[in-house]
Amino acid sequence: SSGINAEWPLRPGSSKMVKSVQVFGRKKTATAVAYTKEGNGMIKVNGVPIDLIQPASLRYKVLEPILLLGKKRFEGVDIRIRCRGGGTVARIYAIRQALSKSLVAYYQKFIDETSKKEIKDILLNYDKNLLVADPRRCEPKKFGGPGARAKYQKSYR
Repeated sequence: SSGINAEWPLRPGSSKMVKSVQVFGRKKTATAVAYTKEGNGMIKVNGVPIDLIQPASLRYKVLEPILLLGKKRFEGVDIRIRCRGGGTVARIYAIRQALSKSLVAYYQKFIDETSKKEIKDILLNYDKNLLVADPRRCEPKKFGGPGARAKYQKSYR
């Protein structure tokens, strides 16, 4: 008895392990953490159902993984996503990445390698950013100009 509880993610009052994975998605400074566990297909972002995400014009971007893979693959899991930082668009991209990565991780850990590989291939063929974070960041401003590269205009006379 080393004091480490082997059955850590337990529901209160139950002795059964909860099948769960926690994965994050990132875009610029936005971070979305997806907590995926066994369930019945509920997907919520910051406590709001995924179908009601604002802005409506970017809703399809978040629903892309679900539309690509089909609702059937999401039926056995509940996904809760917390998102913070960044702007509106960056958040949307972070959420869709967290959603995709969490399903892949869940399938790898609790279902089987072949269906995980299938899911991963579908997502990567559509858009690499669904599984791989975009490393681009904003370049810092330098002196002698208004931005990172532009210089102040100079006059000769």
